[in-house]
Amino acid sequence: MEIAFYVHHHGSGHLMRCLAIASALKNCHITFLGSRLEAHKSLIPKSIDLIFLPMDTPNQQDRDFLDQNLEGLHYAPLNIDGQLQRVNRITSFLASHPKLLFVVDVSVEIAMLSRLCGVPTVVIRQHGLRDDLPHQICFRNAVGLLAPFDVRMVGHGPEWVNNKTFYTGGLSRFAPSADTSDASKKHVAILIGNGGTSINGEFLDYLSKQCLQWTFHILGDSQHVSTVNNLHFHGKLNDPQDILANCCIVIGNAGHNTLMECASLNKRFIAIAEKRPFEEQEEKARIIEELALAVHVPASEIRCIDWEEMLENLLTTRPNWTGFISSDAAERAANYLMNMHSDIFQHH
Repeated sequence: MEIAFYVHHHGSGHLMRCLAIASALKNCHITFLGSRLEAHKSLIPKSIDLIFLPMDTPNQQDRDFLDQNLEGLHYAPLNIDGQLQRVNRITSFLASHPKLLFVVDVSVEIAMLSRLCGVPTVVIRQHGLRDDLPHQICFRNAVGLLAPFDVRMVGHGPEWVNNKTFYTGGLSRFAPSADTSDASKKHVAILIGNGGTSINGEFLDYLSKQCLQWTFHILGDSQHVSTVNNLHFHGKLNDPQDILANCCIVIGNAGHNTLMECASLNKRFIAIAEKRPFEEQEEKARIIEELALAVHVPASEIRCIDWEEMLENLLTTRPNWTGFISSDAAERAANYLMNMHSDIFQHH
């Protein structure tokens, strides 16, 4: 079976999700298409073909670049060479791979392009307020919608979208396990993602000085050098599971991977929701707070909070993430895609 994934380049969540699903696809020929895939080449198995796409943003040569208001599309500015080249590369790939199922994670325009080429497209769903016209058109014209989370985490959207969606259950690289941390030690993990964050050096100093009885373990790229001795910088780790397991609270942005990793390790979680298109993080943080699984802090408010009081209060609670992670989520997603492929390309 020919199955290809369009992997969006913002943050690392899209790639991690596509890798998990691809690893569960059996006897399939798999291709990843995306910008900035070169940076992650070491993570991608040799069995997956890679198509490197140029960025679709203007550079110095694009002197006639115009960004106008659009109807029915989110992003299609005029006169960007990289955009033209990436569309050319995608359509050339589609033309040379008959009987292809194209999984788009995530771009309304790429999903529409695939559909215009007559190629069946499965669109990965994300949180956020996505009842705008481009999303409606995209969801209606996809052959299927795939949600890499539990149905209880679905937000407020049109009923027909939810009915068309296959929910895999929560997808995490960590197997579901109980929280084994010792709360009396007061260790906190702080996750810094790479999609843009307000969890910066100034905030880390502010937090650590407020909470001198606590020890903070910072995971992710931080250029910050601190004189505060309760901050420990571990850098970007391929496997942060041991450190996370020893911390009784996790602070991080409300990105999908961060959330799923906290769920799989049954952690008390403070979700700092960053500004993202379609209020994606704000909506996700609101949902998990309503389910009593986490505390939601908007990024604009992180300097107005008594953090010591918040951490102490959180220790008296225990979230119940049971069932929000499915250990077979990747297999369920893979089976859904393979069944979809069989249904569309019935070998007469």
